[in-house]
Amino acid sequence: MSEQVEQREFQAEARQLLQLMVHSIYSDKDSFLRELVSNASDALDKLRLEAFRNKDLDVDTSDLHIDIDTDATARTLTIRDNGIGMTRDEVVELIGTLAKSGTAELRQKLREANQAGDTEELIGQFGIGFYSTFMVADRVDLVTRKAGESTATRWESSGDGTYTIAELDDAPQGTSVTLHLKPEDADDELHDYTAPWKIRQLVKKYSDFISWPIRMEVEKTVPAEEDGGEPTVTVETETINSRTALWARPKSEVSDEEYAQFYKHVAHAWDEPLEVIAMKAEGTFEHQALLFIPSQAPFDLFNRDGHAGVQLYVKRVFIMGDCDELMPEYLRFVKGVVDAQDMSLNVSREILQQDRQIKVIRRSLTKKVLSAIKDLQSDRPDDYTTFWTQFGRVFKEGLLSDADNRDTVLRLSSFATTFSDDAPTTLADYIGRMKDDQEQIYYATGESRQLLERSPHLEAFKAKGYEVLLLTDPVDEVWVESVPEFEGKALQSVAKGEVDLGASDDDQSEQGDFADLLTWLQETLDEHVKEVRLSTRLTSSPACLITDTFGITPQLARMYRASGQEVPVGKRILELNPDHPLVTGLRDALASSKDGLADTAELLYGAALLAEGGALDDPARFASLLADRLAKTV
Repeated sequence: MSEQVEQREFQAEARQLLQLMVHSIYSDKDSFLRELVSNASDALDKLRLEAFRNKDLDVDTSDLHIDIDTDATARTLTIRDNGIGMTRDEVVELIGTLAKSGTAELRQKLREANQAGDTEELIGQFGIGFYSTFMVADRVDLVTRKAGESTATRWESSGDGTYTIAELDDAPQGTSVTLHLKPEDADDELHDYTAPWKIRQLVKKYSDFISWPIRMEVEKTVPAEEDGGEPTVTVETETINSRTALWARPKSEVSDEEYAQFYKHVAHAWDEPLEVIAMKAEGTFEHQALLFIPSQAPFDLFNRDGHAGVQLYVKRVFIMGDCDELMPEYLRFVKGVVDAQDMSLNVSREILQQDRQIKVIRRSLTKKVLSAIKDLQSDRPDDYTTFWTQFGRVFKEGLLSDADNRDTVLRLSSFATTFSDDAPTTLADYIGRMKDDQEQIYYATGESRQLLERSPHLEAFKAKGYEVLLLTDPVDEVWVESVPEFEGKALQSVAKGEVDLGASDDDQSEQGDFADLLTWLQETLDEHVKEVRLSTRLTSSPACLITDTFGITPQLARMYRASGQEVPVGKRILELNPDHPLVTGLRDALASSKDGLADTAELLYGAALLAEGGALDDPARFASLLADRLAKTV
């Protein structure tokens, strides 16, 4: 039967993850069954679709189903499907290892969450639901045969860091997972998972909506005849789930619990949905959708290989998961299903990219999701805060990619601000607080709030009471270049171009007093700056560097370089604080002698660069000049 048994070790990181999961305390160990049934359902979906597309695939799809078998004597629970199955290589890749991006991050988060007693939601978040079986089982056996292949594979593990894998000559198509259950333990919330009533309860709670029949053999006692005969026991196979598609039912008829369990099934998640979006569109392209905004961001939200969240059905027939054509990339955190009524079942991703109906559905779904976020913002501020904390960074990508909805995305966005140390603000609220004579929305971009708050660019704005948006996400550097205004108020960087903070006549007259210094600094620093001028932005710092109105900021240039694009950064403008002792002293010294002042000019430029978080071209030279200058003061 078995040709050769091979013992392997889990990948090092996977072994650590497994140990963390097995020995952690979970509030709901019952959830393992949802994970196994969900995997089985996915396998059946994939087989039906593959059989439709590949007419040469010799499989019987007339009775696709999921079986659940219990054995109280042996204390085993088996979940079996006749779906697509797996090859040996797929078993090693998908079950035997966790060689996926984000593994190290998951290990760290599991450690942190384990210490805080809050690990449960991380299991589904990182796509490792199969391993939840070791919460309830001492050993797990998996037997699988890929549709269309003759050889099967057996995988076994006790969750101790090793597993065995072997080829089998004979096994039914599909996958069966047998759990050798741990002893029942009420204190540890380990229930009797061989009890039919318990399995019924869990299927009803977690998997009632699965479209495939979930079957279980149950014993039924037939009463004795009146003439005194003995009662008889028969075994019957029952379907224990209702198989009702939730998206086809009116929202008023579906409970919050049913929606929550469906979300966890379709998203392979463990958190609760933040918002449920049920919709039915009639007309030229009829479609139904059941979408969810999660309450927690998945670990791969910013990974290029991360999963999109929407599945495509046609007339309740599963077509594909991760259908990114249905939802714009900046809404990739949305999970759920879309059921189109008038599409062909034989549809590919390439066809979807050009399909007019898909584009119409995509616009409809986008507007519906944006409307739901608007409702969160206006009616449920705490939930909106959760949404923005989890997904704000990716949501702002829509300011670049979705021109049709840019204004809506901008209104739904929030930004850190000097007005509050912790509460972000919308642009509408910012405008409501603007000074009477203020015509621009001021913002600063940088790597962190702490760095921005210490930036010399903000000094005069703080002194004169102007609110400034503090934009620290990488996408902020890009979208501010594409969004010129909001409600007629131009967006203005505090570090670009010229700003008018109410310059006085005295400020203008100072230009003449410093004319010689400005000219000399321009000549001395010509390699580094394109212009030297007096500043209205500074109150305590001697100087700052400004980017031209239409120039590229150093931060944006660094982003382009990190992505492999070389973008030249032009010379910048050096602005001086005419009230600073260093600047006035430099002016007075220049009037008597220029000896040694060139080094001072270079130090002034370097200090301005460091104050904004920039990098010096020649740190060693700057340090040497500074040391020499300090030595003369000792």
